[in-house]
Amino acid sequence: MFRIKARVPPKVLAMGLPVAWGAMAITYKLACPLAQEDGFGARVVTSAVFFAVGTGLILHVRQALLRELRQVRKVAGAAQSALLRPLPARIDGLNVAAAQLSADRSACVGGDLYEVVATEHGVRAVMGDVRGHGIAAMGTVAALLGSFREAVHDEPDLGQVLRRLDRALARHLRERARDEHPASGLEPDTPVAEEFVTLLLLEIGRDGEMTALNCGHPWPYLLTDGGVGPLAGADPLPPLGPFPLPAELIPLPCGSLLQGDSLVLYTDGVEDARDTRGRFFSLQAALVGAVSHDLITPQTILRTLFTAVLRHTRGRQADDIALLVLRNDRTRVECSRPLEARGCDMGGSSAGARATTHNPQSTNHL
Repeated sequence: MFRIKARVPPKVLAMGLPVAWGAMAITYKLACPLAQEDGFGARVVTSAVFFAVGTGLILHVRQALLRELRQVRKVAGAAQSALLRPLPARIDGLNVAAAQLSADRSACVGGDLYEVVATEHGVRAVMGDVRGHGIAAMGTVAALLGSFREAVHDEPDLGQVLRRLDRALARHLRERARDEHPASGLEPDTPVAEEFVTLLLLEIGRDGEMTALNCGHPWPYLLTDGGVGPLAGADPLPPLGPFPLPAELIPLPCGSLLQGDSLVLYTDGVEDARDTRGRFFSLQAALVGAVSHDLITPQTILRTLFTAVLRHTRGRQADDIALLVLRNDRTRVECSRPLEARGCDMGGSSAGARATTHNPQSTNHL
């Protein structure tokens, strides 16, 4: 003979305790003689019974909400890990370390994105910042990262990779607008129409030569034996979303990432972090302190920066934070150029010298 086991739904089990508490209170009120008396002692007992019932219901609801919140955070964290998948410690001779910290602690997700992929065209990296943070930004992050991971292998030109990302973002926003506003579509006053993404595309060749396309994103910092400085000083393109890309996209030459040099990519949540007195965090000063140690690895740089930011804000940052550190540990690339020529080619300007010269007095956003 077969036995059929009936499975009680979890929601029925969850409602069992509140129903039992309620039945107990009603039974006491209707059947207990003490509940019918008007004396002071009877009132005290009745009040204690209903207080106990109410407290039990509140605690039960609280525990149920906490369990649901933990489950939501677990699912959101798994989704975030799938999107921002852990990067290998080494990619084509480059040591890599990356991490992200969301400002939305209840969701454990953010609007920052990063990825590093080794291709036949070189190592290509992306660092981006979606407007807003939390679960609402995850769809945009997924659309951009999915397009990037495919385009970097298909497109030999970095400009075409950026166009693929721009089309993916436009398509995602159109679909999101239809879902959220099926009657009106993508109207100028629709919140979806105001979405934008700052983005930095970077390509590092086998010889360490770097080229970049920047759409409204902060320039990375280059850490060399000569000091700490921005990778480039050129004005970036507008962010993706509100404005069309120019007809001609020419990647900007950004010098060389020589053996032992490190590159720190970040989102603006780092430099926009403030302390209790409203002072901005100085990323360049923190990097100077990081490179002063004898042992410099991407992991130590990452750990030093996150510790400094959390100490500066006391763990109350207002925006998402993402950091990506690349260090060239390939076989030494012979370079006969002087140190001043290792910065970006800015049409004969002195940007190269600025990119590798450390000024201890300089700070950001002061």
